[in-house]
Amino acid sequence: MTNEDLAALEGVGPAMSSKLRSAGLTNVETVVVTPPKEIAEKTGIGFNTVLKIVASARKMLNIGFISANELWEKRKNMVKCSLGSEELNKLFGGGIESQAMTELIGEYGVGKTQICFTLCVMAQLPPEKGGLNGNVVFIDTEGTFIPERIFEIATALELDLDPHEILKNIFLARAYNSAHQSLLIEQLFKFCPANNVKLVVVDSMIGHFRGEYIGREHLAERQQKLNSCLHKLLRLTEAYNLPVVITNQVYANPAQVFFGDPNKPTGGHIMAHACTHRIFLRKGARGTRLARVIDSPYLPENSVRFKITAKGVEDVPAPTA
Repeated sequence: MTNEDLAALEGVGPAMSSKLRSAGLTNVETVVVTPPKEIAEKTGIGFNTVLKIVASARKMLNIGFISANELWEKRKNMVKCSLGSEELNKLFGGGIESQAMTELIGEYGVGKTQICFTLCVMAQLPPEKGGLNGNVVFIDTEGTFIPERIFEIATALELDLDPHEILKNIFLARAYNSAHQSLLIEQLFKFCPANNVKLVVVDSMIGHFRGEYIGREHLAERQQKLNSCLHKLLRLTEAYNLPVVITNQVYANPAQVFFGDPNKPTGGHIMAHACTHRIFLRKGARGTRLARVIDSPYLPENSVRFKITAKGVEDVPAPTA
């Protein structure tokens, strides 16, 4: 779909189409996946008129009951981005997939951000080399984005890449608080199609929410706002057929220190239900890292070992006899 398709909707003329695009509803898909109440609030269009526009969009895209075989055919449009490691690609079923939100969970220093950096480079490669042939948005909430590291990865991969071009194609936004983070996520619906963005990274998703909403009395408000951000990112994946990767922190449960790993993902059920694939990372022996699928609609619960190098992430060599 293109921007002009909005004018094909019943009751949408040039003026109405302009209002929709100004609100980040740049194609028919975004109209379908956005709640009507939210469309009315963003555009100032009357709610009853919005309902008619949404009904027209659903009719155009044939949104309703479909057969499982039709969904099978639709998922053929899904694309995957290599992580630069064969073992990690196998764990992810071929790579980070579009139309889905992937969550990387772990304590500090386990490699969450390093995987994201590697993806920032890999996503710019052509599909035949495991990439998405597009640009990247990186929302940095913790001040951990280091351009020198991207430069190092692009150089070390030995794929004849221009590190400066790689950096030019990564759009960085530093989120200074949860409200700013929410605003940046809101702007993605206009920014991504206008700048050929094929991958969105949020590192980390919950840091500001944990720091600003302290105490049980603020937990409900925190979870509501976090839930809103997560579902906007999910709608983004559907509307523009791109992958979203978010990182998540952990908290320690002292009661489990003697009965398995005490580290648990933050964000509670809100985070767990919103993310399509959840990957738990932890440190392994001899400087390695372990990645384990803890929740996915179809990926088996499996784990692989990888290491962090100048190339970003790499497979761990098999031990020699």
